[in-house]
Amino acid sequence: MRTEQEVMNLILDVAKADERIRAVLLAGSRANSEVPKDIYQDYDITYFVEDITPFYNNPAWIEERFGKPLIMQMPEAMRNPVGDGNFNYMMIYPDGVRIDLSFVFNKYIDDGEPAVVLLDKDNGRGFLPPRVVPNGKYWHIKPPSPLFFYSCCNNFWWCLNNVAKGIARDELPYVMHMLNVYVRSELHDMINYYIGTQYGYNLSTGKNGKYFKKYLSPELYAQYAATYSGSNYTDVWAAIDAMCNLFHTLALKVASHFGFIYRQEEEDGIREYLRMVKEQIS
Repeated sequence: MRTEQEVMNLILDVAKADERIRAVLLAGSRANSEVPKDIYQDYDITYFVEDITPFYNNPAWIEERFGKPLIMQMPEAMRNPVGDGNFNYMMIYPDGVRIDLSFVFNKYIDDGEPAVVLLDKDNGRGFLPPRVVPNGKYWHIKPPSPLFFYSCCNNFWWCLNNVAKGIARDELPYVMHMLNVYVRSELHDMINYYIGTQYGYNLSTGKNGKYFKKYLSPELYAQYAATYSGSNYTDVWAAIDAMCNLFHTLALKVASHFGFIYRQEEEDGIREYLRMVKEQIS
């Protein structure tokens, strides 16, 4: 695999050789000093250009300068594209290097997401402001308001009724979707709230909680790992129990920390419903 410096040199050499490319920005995990470095990090690169036309849906231009990738995705050229007129090439190369290269024709707006200026041919008078400061705060977890806490709790317990109905109907795809998208999303929020009460809210647990293991105790992380199941419904029920027990534990701690009232009756209600459905289908 090429080194980071080799890849960066390629990215910059291409930009320097083409006057139409006015600035280069690095974003994503490589721009965030709080993210541990490894060889699997993408190179999230933006080329700023005044005219998008020559670079729009032009993979031949990409291959001539960056080489032929193992696989490429061009989101704006796919079905039901959603975009603002810019164009993105996402590429994985034979040595494992992944480059996500965006061509953008509008000025950069600093919304706080970590970013590093690699090249600015116009010295702050063009697409980029005079100074862009990388800042990991954009991804930091946030403390809950009372409304967000109550909503998280209510939606976690409420959505479990759909999981139970799906099991009763033997609709495994629906069960897994409800459990691992809707219910798990609320569990992740509660885990983040809890981690914030322990370490403060000036940190990130990463996309989809990928750093949970770093911040949860071994006991709590073991409970979290048990929330994942196989396709057997016995395993799914066990995962539901693990989710419920972990959510209960953490929600009480978060409520105590912030002085919120935990609505135990909502939990009791859905646990009774789960018991009833499980009994009916056993």
